[in-house]
Amino acid sequence: MEDSEIMERYWQRSESALDATGEKYGPYLRKIAHNILGSYEDAEECENEVYLAAWNTIPPERPADLKLFLGRIARNIALDRHDYNTARRRNPAFCTVLSELEELLPAPGSAEEACEAGELVRTISAFLRTVRREDRIIFVRRYWHADTIAEIAKQMNTGEGRVKSSLFRTRNKLRHHLQKEGFQL
Repeated sequence: MEDSEIMERYWQRSESALDATGEKYGPYLRKIAHNILGSYEDAEECENEVYLAAWNTIPPERPADLKLFLGRIARNIALDRHDYNTARRRNPAFCTVLSELEELLPAPGSAEEACEAGELVRTISAFLRTVRREDRIIFVRRYWHADTIAEIAKQMNTGEGRVKSSLFRTRNKLRHHLQKEGFQL
């Protein structure tokens, strides 16, 4: 089913929108959540929370790209769940992903933190538009979708060493770009 048809069902408040969303995007949403949480049970719960959030958000919103809209909701819900779960246990795979970017993010607690967060997102997005397409895909797969190095290598039909090198070079370029833009790292 096309996204426009699914969106129309949301606008008509038809519960079949949820079934169509699950059929088309369920595996995608579970994968994002699982990569962050490391638990299939938690990923399934997040998936259900995404459907509820979409139901409560559409209408009034009419997202231009339903897949990205749902993916962003799934990621945010999974990150919130990860914060909650961190008090009990840690997902070492996702903690590794976060630690790779740790040195590139401004120190928390500054008075300008909230303002800088939005500017940081815009700066990183602008930076990613300047790197090669393949490097951008690898970077986004790792740090947005939290895919493993092995999963990225398989998807990109390349070796794990190539993926690691690309991530290392892209992080270094990003560090220099952020410093040039005036971010204190």
